Amino acid sequence: MANLEFHQFTCLDDNFGVLIHDPDSGDTASLDAPEAKKVRDALTDTGWNLTHILVTHHHGDHIQGIPELKDAFGCHVIGPAAEAGKIPTLDQTFGDGDEFSFGGEPVRVISTPGHTLGMINFYFPQSGVVFTGDTLFALGCGRIFEGDPQMMWHSLTKLMALPADTIVYCGHEYTLANAKFSVTIDPENSALASRMDEIEALRAAGKPTLPTTIGKELETNPFLRAADPEIRANLGMTGASDAEVFAEIRGRKDRG
Repeated sequence: MANLEFHQFTCLDDNFGVLIHDPDSGDTASLDAPEAKKVRDALTDTGWNLTHILVTHHHGDHIQGIPELKDAFGCHVIGPAAEAGKIPTLDQTFGDGDEFSFGGEPVRVISTPGHTLGMINFYFPQSGVVFTGDTLFALGCGRIFEGDPQMMWHSLTKLMALPADTIVYCGHEYTLANAKFSVTIDPENSALASRMDEIEALRAAGKPTLPTTIGKELETNPFLRAADPEIRANLGMTGASDAEVFAEIRGRKDRG
């Protein structure tokens, strides 16, 4: 029976941190470590004690807090095997399809290269939660810095295959900007239009737009909807492959 608790908080300019807590053992993991002070503040707010850090990828805004937190708490740092040389003080590394246990629950590692070549996501099937780092955002996906569009599309298809009710925590509050772009790609999508209204209201109230769900993203996120006939027609790419349509959408976002 899943009983993990999740506490989301903001870091840096637009990053999110998340604490994952098992009330039975007391174990608490930080998903990445964008800012040591904000992680410590969140621990104070919750009364939890940091035992683990789960690292998605090597970019500085996701790892810069690790040394201070490891020094203060002696926590166990888990990260991607393919980026072991780029992340300080890793204690344990995993690759695609590997599993480990946290709080008595299995955690499945999903390799999602594209944003970086070694990016991993953490899927908690028992809790129905996935941590996507900078692979999948609400109404968006990460920029392709180290991989290529085909690689990124393949990574996203792995996440698309998760159960629709899977809760998605990702690394940044980019949703409003992503929504404004999404409606240019998928203007006839009524679910997207409704979601835009919700997002604008949340941001106007200073509230986060996350977490989201896989189902909500499949319905409204154009980066996952490369097979949609209306999107293909809008782009003039009716006969293209899904990966080619995705690449065009990613390119338009990059140029915008």
